[in-house]
Amino acid sequence: MATITASAPRVLPDGLLRHRAARKLLLLALAAAVLVPLADARWASGSWPHALTVDLSGPLTSAGDWIVDNRDSHPLFLYFLGHLSNAVVVSVRAVYLVLLGAGWAGVTVAGTLLAGRVAGVRLALGTAAAFLACGLLGMWVPAMQTLALMTVAVLVSVAVGALLGLAAGLSDRLDRALRPVLDTMQVLPAFAYLLPVVLVFGIGVPAAVLATVVYAAPPMARLTALGLRGADKEVLEAVESLGATARQRLLTARLPLARKELLLGVNQTIMMALSMAVIASVIGAGGLGDRVYQALASVDVGAALAAGIPIVLLAVVLDRVTGAAGEAAGSGTTTHRRARRPYAAAAVTAVAAVAVAGRLAGRLDWPDAWTLDIAGPVDRAVDWMTAHLYSGVPVVGGTADWAGRFTAWVLDPVRGGLQWLPWWSVLLLVAAPAWLAGTWRTALTAVLAMAATGVLGVWKPSLDTLSQVLAAVAVTLVLGVATGVAAARSARFDRLLRPVLDVLQTLPQFVYLIPVVALFGVGRAPAVAAAVVYALPAVVRITAQGLRQVDPAALESARSLGATPGQQLRQVQLPLARRSLLLAVNQGVVLVLAVVIIGGLVGGGALGYEVVSGLAQGDLATGLVAGAAIVCLGLVLDRVTQPVERHEKGGA
Repeated sequence: MATITASAPRVLPDGLLRHRAARKLLLLALAAAVLVPLADARWASGSWPHALTVDLSGPLTSAGDWIVDNRDSHPLFLYFLGHLSNAVVVSVRAVYLVLLGAGWAGVTVAGTLLAGRVAGVRLALGTAAAFLACGLLGMWVPAMQTLALMTVAVLVSVAVGALLGLAAGLSDRLDRALRPVLDTMQVLPAFAYLLPVVLVFGIGVPAAVLATVVYAAPPMARLTALGLRGADKEVLEAVESLGATARQRLLTARLPLARKELLLGVNQTIMMALSMAVIASVIGAGGLGDRVYQALASVDVGAALAAGIPIVLLAVVLDRVTGAAGEAAGSGTTTHRRARRPYAAAAVTAVAAVAVAGRLAGRLDWPDAWTLDIAGPVDRAVDWMTAHLYSGVPVVGGTADWAGRFTAWVLDPVRGGLQWLPWWSVLLLVAAPAWLAGTWRTALTAVLAMAATGVLGVWKPSLDTLSQVLAAVAVTLVLGVATGVAAARSARFDRLLRPVLDVLQTLPQFVYLIPVVALFGVGRAPAVAAAVVYALPAVVRITAQGLRQVDPAALESARSLGATPGQQLRQVQLPLARRSLLLAVNQGVVLVLAVVIIGGLVGGGALGYEVVSGLAQGDLATGLVAGAAIVCLGLVLDRVTQPVERHEKGGA
């Protein structure tokens, strides 16, 4: 008995130290025990010490003033950026005139024939209905403006992304150099791109197109590099054994083998470009986004919905057509080139004939008599909802009550708790999960990124934004994982849910603000609600897919042992789907952050408000510092929620 008692104190530490996570936490605790007293003695403030901040307002304001003063005279602007701006304007105007010249009938026929060729009759009819709906809602001209801007932005984005992806796919050194740049661009919300571009190019189409290119090119670059690096090595070796040069191997083997990834990159670029083209309406892009933005500014839900529906329809059509092209390329079902030529010739002839007929008949523009006014009925419905659902609902309360309670019971305590914590404890709270998820380098990156928000002087706004993100992610994960589990366990529910998720996933970020403003008014709660709805489809899809991919043999073994469905879920499916669940968390965090920032337009405050305010006032210091803090916050959240499948030297 005495022997057992004497050995017990040694068994527990040895058992704990066998776990890698316990060793990491112990090392972190030892480091904190040494560093925290030193930091507290030197900077005894609970919030971020003022002595550790760097004031960038002076240099950034001077840089902004220099750009404004020299925009019309400096050689850089006159002989490079000026020509670039003019080329963008000319290109967008040329595409817009072509669309107007084809007339509503010609554009509709062209889109229908293209969709029918790529994706079949069903999608062709859907494409025709989408274009006709744009006209019926009185949004034909704004839709063509958006389509013209989208066409130019997507072509440039695809070209730039493909070149970057080609370089990264063929060179390990360039791949390592580009990866952190693409990571930063991925976590930087779209709004943060606008201010620097506006300062250089001014308000208008050039700034909108170039901001869209910067935002939409990274997915094309990533997927191009992925396709080139994932090419079948046996095929490449066979081509090389035939004496092919590096260029011949690229053109005849690597690019054809990466065709599916390239088309998927085009699909993702189109969707991100459409989302950014809508957001870029804030800087004078025009088109449908401008109508949505003006309607949101006046809280006119009917007008916003009339412009938002065509955006959704265009997004769904573009997503389906490019997605079908990618699936056809991957499955090898595309028709032969000789069979395509007669169809292309017939399609061009048909579109030209329809356009000429429309011009001769004087019917190029959509007739005013064929429009439907949905703004009035929608506004009346919103008024009814405001009167009956916004407040005063018996027992459950109204949507305004829900927003107020969520703010008072969740958002305020989380924000108050984070801002009450000493700054060093926040850094420790960031370091612990980051190190557990990855390596010490991951933890160091996350800590430095979080500390950078304090150095930039926006510690409290960053914690405010972080509180909104954490609350939105918690709600998203609860709803998303529960819905994903239900979809994975019921084929009927999955079929019913799929079209809803498809529509939600193709909606641009901006459009989500319309219903939440109508239901919840303005404030932090509506920003969180929009972020939840935006991130929910990705979490649901990834969760359901991960659960479906669990080894059937493991489930069958659990059933044979008498496990109930609940036990199978908790003890088999969820543990085996851990990688997918962690990916769902990571994607949910990134998507939530993007919309929480845009929530600055509807009273979300914090960093989102700083970016919006800097953009509205042309204040480079305010907007750029807030944008940099958003990048740092996104980097922290990405590192904390993205497991690293690497082993550190020494086993730490």
